[in-house]
Amino acid sequence: MAHDTSAPAGRHEMSHEERKVLAGTLVGTTIEWYDFFIYAQAAAFVLAPLYFSPLSEDNAGLAQVVAWASLGISFLFRPLGAVVAGHLGDKYGRKIVLVLTLVGMGAATMLIGLLPTYAAIGVWAPIFLVLLRIMQGFSAGGEWGGAALMAVEHAPRHKRGLFGAYPQIGVPLGMLLATTFMFALTSAMSPEDFAAWGWRIPFLSSVVLIVVGYLIRKTVDESPVFKEMQLRKKESSAPLGQLFKHNSKQVTLAALIFAANNAAGYLVIAFFASYGANVLGMPRSQTLVASLIGGVGWLVFTMFGGWISDKIGRVRTFQIGYAIIILWAVPMWFLLDTASLPLFALAIVILTVGLGPSYGPQSALYAEMFPARVRYSGVSIGYAFGSIIGGAFAPMIAQLLLNQTGMSWTIGVYIAGIATVSLIAVSLVPKNIQGIDLNVQEVHEDYVAEHPEAAEILAAAKAAEAAEAAEKKRG
Repeated sequence: MAHDTSAPAGRHEMSHEERKVLAGTLVGTTIEWYDFFIYAQAAAFVLAPLYFSPLSEDNAGLAQVVAWASLGISFLFRPLGAVVAGHLGDKYGRKIVLVLTLVGMGAATMLIGLLPTYAAIGVWAPIFLVLLRIMQGFSAGGEWGGAALMAVEHAPRHKRGLFGAYPQIGVPLGMLLATTFMFALTSAMSPEDFAAWGWRIPFLSSVVLIVVGYLIRKTVDESPVFKEMQLRKKESSAPLGQLFKHNSKQVTLAALIFAANNAAGYLVIAFFASYGANVLGMPRSQTLVASLIGGVGWLVFTMFGGWISDKIGRVRTFQIGYAIIILWAVPMWFLLDTASLPLFALAIVILTVGLGPSYGPQSALYAEMFPARVRYSGVSIGYAFGSIIGGAFAPMIAQLLLNQTGMSWTIGVYIAGIATVSLIAVSLVPKNIQGIDLNVQEVHEDYVAEHPEAAEILAAAKAAEAAEAAEKKRG
């Protein structure tokens, strides 16, 4: 029988299969984002002189902008990855796509670690670097949607927010892993050795993590919702066409909802470390310590955001998170600009108080916004376009604002503006979608009559819904 995702509220003992699913989604997204974050931190410290050296010699500030652009360009290919992965995930299953995206991301990361610099192969160095970033972006475009759906579609109805937070905390965990590695390397070697060869070690080491993630994901069962789609023969032959024909509004809202969190998140991930070291003159080790502290805060508040959304609602949780970001976006720069490690770290931690509630419930909210037949496509494409609008070029825009105005608080105005748009977007999502049935809505009576397994699944789902309704009445 399919896993019961509609269990009544109350005490829920997590099954072995649920633990395995959550471990698979958490480990996979952690590895994916570790790969992204080591590139972001390499872009902050060494990539400009190594791969864009002629420009770096003439204009170091502009070279850093170009390095940030190389980080952002991969986001432009996330929608293509989301389209392909979404189509395959809605048609052939979530599991196989998650394995493929993990392998693709890992291969690109390892090759970046082997890539010769501009001094060795000239203009081919930045060209190959950008091509590998495109490969990373294509793979990442399909990763998150599959991981989010595997977690949420296995979840009891009243714990979707909590279960959905597990793939979300892969982001701060990946950041912590990458930052810890970078901190250890920069502390153990001279800046010259780090720039010459030390920065390559985290990229090459990712192959170990990829193998571990691959082995874990291979053991995870397919999503129960997709199993039911197969049972009812309801996988869409053209999920992308169906998505934009019937659910274009949801895709637009999903993109706008994520934009501000992604923009602010990439400041934490990449820009703050560069700003502290290159503009404020702080030691690199201190900016990395501040990022580590911020990563811990982000992890804690993301889990809290997922959990509390099951209690007070997804939309309200998002609204609280974005209100905090709007209010803190400008004042935080006055703490950052002190160049004091405690105050620098405090500014980042307070920002994560807003990032957590606007990120933890995202998996559950997105899953509830789209019907089963196009859900993988919908959540992946909405997420990918949100990344382009928000985080793709946020560090580059921040650098440009700083270069043009010389006033760091203008970056806060930019973040507050995007957060206002995201706040409005999430407020347009109907609150009554929380807790809806995630299974296939269309019932084919003839098919059910001929297949006892289908009848058993439907009967169990109806019984669970009735039990939940009775539980609510008693409460």
